[in-house]
Amino acid sequence: MTSAPLALSVLDLVPVRTGQTTGQALTASRTLAQQADEAGVRRYWVAEHHNGRSVASTSPPVIIAMLAAATRRIRVGSGGVMLPNHAALAVAEQFALLEAAHPGRIDLGIGRAPGTDPVTAWALRGGATDQEVVQHFPDYVQQVMAFMAPEGAAVQIGPRQHPVVATPAAVAAPPVWLLGSSDYSARLAGQLGLPYVFAHHFSGHGTAEALELYRSTFAGPGEPRTFLTVNAVVADSEEEARRLALPFQHMMASLRAPGPMRQRPILTVEQALEEPLPIPEPDFAAVTRPWLLGTADEVADGVRDLAATFDVDEVMVQPIGGSWADEALDRGLSRERTVTELSARLVAQPVG
Repeated sequence: MTSAPLALSVLDLVPVRTGQTTGQALTASRTLAQQADEAGVRRYWVAEHHNGRSVASTSPPVIIAMLAAATRRIRVGSGGVMLPNHAALAVAEQFALLEAAHPGRIDLGIGRAPGTDPVTAWALRGGATDQEVVQHFPDYVQQVMAFMAPEGAAVQIGPRQHPVVATPAAVAAPPVWLLGSSDYSARLAGQLGLPYVFAHHFSGHGTAEALELYRSTFAGPGEPRTFLTVNAVVADSEEEARRLALPFQHMMASLRAPGPMRQRPILTVEQALEEPLPIPEPDFAAVTRPWLLGTADEVADGVRDLAATFDVDEVMVQPIGGSWADEALDRGLSRERTVTELSARLVAQPVG
């Protein structure tokens, strides 16, 4: 097994557990980002989810501004902005300002899914249908990039062209990454010559096929750039890691179950140990199979195996460890341990 340095990154949903306020969840994520920054993690991305009690990452650009201001080196970005929920110019303006405030440290990851239930998606999109927004998704991606460019874009209305810029005097634009868990985004990223991230943490299925499709269809300029994501928990033993993963497992199962279970915070570890999963565990086994759970050395080896198997030099870890009931509400100790101990084994430490 190679021990060569590997770029490690972090994905954060800003989880909200039982008894925790939104503000406390944000404080826990800020602390985690600061620790990741000091540990030499390459990037820290936040997701976009809506209308849930268990996840506070409803507005990636707002959280990115908070995290970038609280860190020094680490790249901060979206994993991702669900572009069909927003006007392309609004996204371009938000990320052009972030890049101006934190030059060279902002990533714009873009996804196609709604990140929520159909009714909330309808409300976010002003009544537009899913078919309408998906049909125009490639156009929206190119519009965002055009508006963010320092020279802006020309919008044709009738016989006249109108110049539109996302910010008055941009020097550079943040890189745009396409995110996906299917062939669609892999092919589009290749055709547009954009970097691509596969959501291996969703189920672990189709990773090799999507990455091969992306690489084989890449139209440039430059070389294809890609990495993948994985859920992980570091603990003293695999048994303890599995206990710490139970609250997240319950949350994921609740999203697949009907009724009010969707609308509750993440359980504490004690609650998750006492309560049965809302759907039969055999039906959920495929979702948890690719998770990396164990000691720091075991999980680090698993990350290296993933990087070698799929020929990537970066892996983005989502630390999914839950909290015990007596832990401070403004910290996520298991998540912090996962990030810091993996960083110590996988990445070269920063200088200065």
